[in-house]
Amino acid sequence: MREKTAVIVSGIVIGVITLLLVVWGNPANMGFCIACFVRDIAGGLGLHRAAPVQYLRPEIMGLILGAFVTALFFREFRSTGGANVTLRFMLGMFMMMGALVFLGCPWRMLLRLAGGDLNALVALPGYIFGIWVGTLFLQQGYSLGQAKEQSSLNGLIAPLLAFALLVLLITRPSLLFFSEQGPGSMRAPIFVALLAGLVVGVLAQRTRFCTMGAFRDIILFRDFHLFSGIIALFVVVLVGNLLLGSFKLGFTGQPVAHTEWLWNFLGMGIVGFAAVLAGGCPLRQLILSGEGNGDAMATVLGLTAGAAVMHNFAWAASPAGVSGGTKVMVVVVWILLLAVGWFVARQARENEAKVQQGESLKGQTSAVEVSS
Repeated sequence: MREKTAVIVSGIVIGVITLLLVVWGNPANMGFCIACFVRDIAGGLGLHRAAPVQYLRPEIMGLILGAFVTALFFREFRSTGGANVTLRFMLGMFMMMGALVFLGCPWRMLLRLAGGDLNALVALPGYIFGIWVGTLFLQQGYSLGQAKEQSSLNGLIAPLLAFALLVLLITRPSLLFFSEQGPGSMRAPIFVALLAGLVVGVLAQRTRFCTMGAFRDIILFRDFHLFSGIIALFVVVLVGNLLLGSFKLGFTGQPVAHTEWLWNFLGMGIVGFAAVLAGGCPLRQLILSGEGNGDAMATVLGLTAGAAVMHNFAWAASPAGVSGGTKVMVVVVWILLLAVGWFVARQARENEAKVQQGESLKGQTSAVEVSS
């Protein structure tokens, strides 16, 4: 009960923070969006040249640093990694690619829905469907393996990189790209955004806040522990939007959104599916990176690369809709995710069979030695 209360309180606090970030300058229905903000960082570093979405968002650096400091304080910082790193990088790319078809991560999906954007109501079943498909592979033995202990430096890469980007933003902005119009130009003051990220990082680290994990636990275990925090966040943002006059019910005229329902469904389905296979939604990957998990850091780098790919190949959706090339990409990514799930699950079953066979042979050998 104490843990569930902590999750609910965290959801309430995070909901208030996302509302305040919009009041202080962040785009509407985008107070705190992991995919959008990582995409902006990729643009700010020049990894893509989409002028409306370029800015080093301090919220992301704050998330990682908040999780890092909290993990150190509670002695939960562990430098680990080495479990299918390249595959995790690819899954991170796929997560971002799906998110930029819908135009938002699972967190923004909730924020858009709480703002009255019914396109998010179409995307939500897609996200749950993707998670459900992923759980089918979990039940078949899918696993990327157990991370192993690494050198301390490996676990420090994420917080050091976050700190370096923050210093770069404050001291050498001339080296970066900044949007002069569009979502990237809408931003809360640097230190306000950083503080917001730090607070959310602390709360998410302590409660294991994860949108994918919430739905996965319901599907597999009928456990509503994490889901209670999701509901608390949604209700707070919904009520806040109603009080602030920011609630606008409908499909059309929504900020940074399109109305192509099938691709909203399939795009968020990719995010849910890839998140299950990678072991966490984009938010959770950032928090794990701050805790010293090098595998999660590989996924975050994949998210960043995915943003660059989507904009450099003109696959990212826009309020005008989804291009033909993007639709082909979505189908291909779904096929690749199914292939990854099937192959890894099959290999895991084969490895388990070999272990059981080896134990059986060992037992037979021992029996023969005893009888001799």
